[in-house]
Amino acid sequence: MKIDPTRYVGRPADPTGRLDRELACYDLLDQLGIAYERVDHEAADTIEDCVAIEAYLEAPICKNLVLCNRQKTDFYLLLMDGQKPFRTKELSKQIGSSRLSFAPAEEMERLLGVTPGSATVLSLMNDKEHRVRLILDKSVAEAGLFGCHPCINTSTLRLSMGEIREKFLPHIGVTPTVVDLPGEA
Repeated sequence: MKIDPTRYVGRPADPTGRLDRELACYDLLDQLGIAYERVDHEAADTIEDCVAIEAYLEAPICKNLVLCNRQKTDFYLLLMDGQKPFRTKELSKQIGSSRLSFAPAEEMERLLGVTPGSATVLSLMNDKEHRVRLILDKSVAEAGLFGCHPCINTSTLRLSMGEIREKFLPHIGVTPTVVDLPGEA
């Protein structure tokens, strides 16, 4: 994977070739006074791709999973430690939901305005009807710095979880549910 080794402060100086949804993330972060640094890279579709980016970012990149119930009436965005395995049974039990599965790509795009591999806490700004419930694993909720994509997986931002919880989430009207997912068995 090709990674630009520079860790940039703030938005790209030249927006040429950047998607509107990415630029909208920078606009909102700037409006809210949330500091961020950025690393640009080739598309990072999996958490394994993100491991190399973490070294440049100097922050862990969390796993972002868009989930739904069988009827596709309840949707969730789960942020969890990238190294933890996802076990639907554990999460379902803690949030009082039936078994969950991965939401279809078309639902991700319709609800969050992103494609697979680009889901992020920042994509909740696109969920104007609040159809997607935010679930934070305790380890992510209590993290200082963390990494996530700006609604596209060709850049990764280093953000403060405190600023996301104190500024971003209240601004978009989202209250997260915190769960405690187990690590390796």
